[in-house]
Amino acid sequence: MPWGMVGRSAATCTVTLAFCLVAGAWVSVTTPQAGAPGSTSSATAPPQRQPVNADARAMAAFQDRIEEYMALHNKLEATLPSLPKEADPQQIDRHQRSLLRLLQGARRGARQGDLFTPDIRRVVRRLMAQVFGGPDGRQLRDSINDENPGPLRVAVNSRYPDAVPLSTVPPQVLAGMPKLPDELEYRFLGRRLILMDVHAHAIVDFIDNTLPA
Repeated sequence: MPWGMVGRSAATCTVTLAFCLVAGAWVSVTTPQAGAPGSTSSATAPPQRQPVNADARAMAAFQDRIEEYMALHNKLEATLPSLPKEADPQQIDRHQRSLLRLLQGARRGARQGDLFTPDIRRVVRRLMAQVFGGPDGRQLRDSINDENPGPLRVAVNSRYPDAVPLSTVPPQVLAGMPKLPDELEYRFLGRRLILMDVHAHAIVDFIDNTLPA
């Protein structure tokens, strides 16, 4: 082989060897070691789940209980004749009482606290303390008491008293409360917060001592 070609071959090998050494060094630097920071090894621990806020958890559980109640409500109400679009007060009253009888039969063992469990009661009382302890608290309380008859005996699964007007619930109170379907409402009766079934005109559950004295 001519020397010129030998020289060129040697030079080519030298350049190739240098490139391979540099490339190998780059790969060794940029490829993470197993277990090193940035490694995608399967041994890497998964990110830990953030703890759920206790109030949010209580409100979510309350919503679940509301859904269970509404499933029963809807099932029972579907067995009754539908109210006419322009129903008169007598027809509405008959429908309410018929639905209440069905609910009373299906919820014979219902007791205070079935829906308003201790965890959601704590959330509600804290909310009431914040709302009524604020600068507009006295005015809000007075607006409720205008239509609030004062202390009365109530029971779960009973009809809301016919002679008692439905008290106003200020939007400031409703803003922080768990949302309800159209068939249910919050009402104050004395110092109690009532969960009321509008279609049955019935007390589903209640919390004592929620409205400040």
